[in-house]
Amino acid sequence: MNTYIILIVSSLLCIMLYKRYFPVLGIPCKKSGHDKTSTVVLDIRDYNIDVNQSQNRSDMRIPYAYLKRFIQEIPHQKIHVIANDRLELNLGLRYLRSKGYQVASYQLSNCPCREKE
Repeated sequence: MNTYIILIVSSLLCIMLYKRYFPVLGIPCKKSGHDKTSTVVLDIRDYNIDVNQSQNRSDMRIPYAYLKRFIQEIPHQKIHVIANDRLELNLGLRYLRSKGYQVASYQLSNCPCREKE
């Protein structure tokens, strides 16, 4: 009986850690994904992050904590996501993909993208 409880708890812990810390594969990091015709730039950083000091121009600003509430306001186009850190990025990308959105690229505000040569 104890082994079943330990197995269930460890499975739930592994799933939670996977969703938070394992990177989402298949989405490239790009400096700016602002293609005026087909890409919507979605900023999922907190409201208290100063956007004026960064050169990121976003079409929409919905923090990750509010994505569930305002998901219907995001148009069904390709999305370029701007996040503050890896944790916020992983959670946001997984949520957007689970709702059927096509995420084209992402950008971290604290970490510049490394261009592959």
